[in-house]
Amino acid sequence: MSPETPLDRLRRMRESTLVGGGEQRIEAQHKKGKLTARERIDFLVDEGSFVEIDRFVTHRCSNFGMQEQQVLGDGVVTGHALIDGRPVYLYSQDFTVFGGSLSETHAEKICKIMDMALKVGVPVIGLNDSGGARIQEGVSSLGGYAEIFWRNTQASGVVPQISAILGPCAGGAVYSPAITDFICMVENTSFMHITGPDVVKTVTHEEVTSEELGGAEVHHTKSGVAHFTSSDDKSCMQLVRRLLSYLPLNNAEGPPFVPTDDPADREEHALDELVPRDDTKPYDMNRVIELIVDRETWFPVLDGYARNILTGFARLGGHVVGVVANQPAVLAGCLDIHASIKGARFIRFCDSFNIPVVTFEDVPGFLPGTAQEHDGIILHGAKLLYAYCEATVPKLTVITRKAYGGAYDVMASKHIRADINLAWPGSMIAVMGAAGAAKIIHRREILAADDPVAMEKKKAAEYEETFNNPYKAAARGFVDDVIEAHRTRPMLIRSLELLRSKHEHRPTRKHGNIPL
Repeated sequence: MSPETPLDRLRRMRESTLVGGGEQRIEAQHKKGKLTARERIDFLVDEGSFVEIDRFVTHRCSNFGMQEQQVLGDGVVTGHALIDGRPVYLYSQDFTVFGGSLSETHAEKICKIMDMALKVGVPVIGLNDSGGARIQEGVSSLGGYAEIFWRNTQASGVVPQISAILGPCAGGAVYSPAITDFICMVENTSFMHITGPDVVKTVTHEEVTSEELGGAEVHHTKSGVAHFTSSDDKSCMQLVRRLLSYLPLNNAEGPPFVPTDDPADREEHALDELVPRDDTKPYDMNRVIELIVDRETWFPVLDGYARNILTGFARLGGHVVGVVANQPAVLAGCLDIHASIKGARFIRFCDSFNIPVVTFEDVPGFLPGTAQEHDGIILHGAKLLYAYCEATVPKLTVITRKAYGGAYDVMASKHIRADINLAWPGSMIAVMGAAGAAKIIHRREILAADDPVAMEKKKAAEYEETFNNPYKAAARGFVDDVIEAHRTRPMLIRSLELLRSKHEHRPTRKHGNIPL
């Protein structure tokens, strides 16, 4: 038998890296309905574009017999690739190798591609499927996590960071995805939690499964941790691809333009009748957005959480915008704690990456109640206000119906430096609704009347005629124009074109102190 040549050795070692922890473990992964680390990359990136880095790295641990268990790559596949022809750096944890656990060298591989992404100015995508810190390495593995967290923070607002949770993600491991911009989880096969079911049972005596504690549905609808959920690994990879199509490579450039055959001057007359004349009746703000933006471009973000506010990406005339909208079909569109946090985080992302913010407003105010007050609606509502005030990207606001009280100020009003503020003819801009205002202003007169109910209705009608319309605000220049609803799309597109060269200077400072 002829001796192995250097080329033969290279080929043999490369082949061994492709099977991770071995065929048995790959089969076990498939039985769980999960793809392998490399299969996920294949579904995510453009065909043939992935270039691997550090495929021959192995761990350095010599305790507990670990020196006898060396696997090339050490449980994570790292490198760069193209998605729709645009570059990204990515890592994909391999559960078939030591359960995807993070060792010192595993962490170093991730840190290397994060450093490169920051140098080059391209997004970082993490495909997470890990049992957590490799306990055989003790504090070295914990240090590895902290090195990743530090880099997540340095990259925040510089390059987009996306996390896909495709299996377990527990303990300290959850904080890297939490710092990133977007998280996608897979239903029934992924979970995130700080402490597992056994610890919960020991400390609080609650019986709970990992799915109930931190599954995709929980984090998409209850905690707000997961922006998206997918039915399986393949659809998750496709969702990540679609998300990236709305994002710039970094904070020094604009998001990608996509030509559209949807006319910029399209007028949707259905909008004129979409908002009920009875201001107590709900309607679906999703429909308003879909009729205005480029066809089939509305891409909701975190749509299962705080459903009284909508956030998402869309295109207007081919250009990406971030959309924030009150949802009258849920809690009448009131702002509450969760809606405020959801809206603020999304606005700050858009502002970081040069994405104009379009606000559709129909808000009766902040949600009243002791629970809201005691849980800090003042503090959390201020986050949304701060995010709007802080943002220097183009800000356009359309008032579709109600704009009441402090919520009117918060939702990108002219007073907090929105660039264009439009109102539909039936909109109501006031401190509060006519009925409530009449009760306060004319309380004595109503009580003294022979027919208090009739007097209250009369005074409410007078207030509505005088104040509860868009024209008082328009007279003061707080609304730039009152327009027919069907003209909204062409007006927004033209305004965006004018605002593309917007520059807004703010006082020099290290950073503001958002009310966290």
